[in-house]
Amino acid sequence: MEQAQVFASELGSFYNFLFIMALIGLVVFVSLYFVDAGYGKMRTEKWGPAINNKIGWMLMEAPVFIVVLYLWLTSPYIVTRQAPYWIFLLLFEFHYFQRSFVFPFLLKGNGKMPIAIMLMSVMWNMINGYAQGWWLFHLAPKYMPELYSTAWLTDWRFILGVVIFFVGWGINMHSDHVIRHLRKPGDTKHYLPQKGMYKYVTSANYFGEITEWLGFAILTWSFAGLLFWWFSCCNLIPRANSIYLKYEKEFPNEFDRKKLKRIIPFIY
Repeated sequence: MEQAQVFASELGSFYNFLFIMALIGLVVFVSLYFVDAGYGKMRTEKWGPAINNKIGWMLMEAPVFIVVLYLWLTSPYIVTRQAPYWIFLLLFEFHYFQRSFVFPFLLKGNGKMPIAIMLMSVMWNMINGYAQGWWLFHLAPKYMPELYSTAWLTDWRFILGVVIFFVGWGINMHSDHVIRHLRKPGDTKHYLPQKGMYKYVTSANYFGEITEWLGFAILTWSFAGLLFWWFSCCNLIPRANSIYLKYEKEFPNEFDRKKLKRIIPFIY
């Protein structure tokens, strides 16, 4: 009875934390329709001091990689060394290793990232790393050790989630590649990306990312994973809208012809 009360209390506190973060995500979603997040195409001087884009990306993405790895390493539960937990860890770290230590050094040019944006992203990434790692490697194995048993590997949720994760990852990687190769060396013109999923949306890379984290939410079947997907949508959908409006002004003729959407093909 006492153990059940402790479980209810600890899990309740964790779910309350997730709920508060979900509400913050809603505030972010609404706000970004009125204020453009000032990095990349939307960077302006009003966001204050900036640092090298490559360094900024590495500093803001690496914390989540480190936090999740730390929470796995410090988990006292032997079950977290079984196959499902290894896969959770590897899929998550697979994405963030590329995002932290490979992607920044593929960026071309000498762009800048506002320090304020970087610090806000660091805060979110640390919170998200805690949410994912604490649920997967501390709460779930402590109170529900059978939830992610080896049988989970044949569960339809796991299989479907892995497929969606890699479809999203592939779209994200290919879309980033398209963006990086829009211009030849020395060319300073702006172009509308047209390959891959850019045939349908102006933010194909963001579509890939939200698809990827939808897959992660399904394969872990967790509220923590759902929060990650929700927050990704709250951040990326409004930003996709800003990019869409920017492209619409720059390439009006192509927009009329292609009937492009913002981030979700044929829908939005």
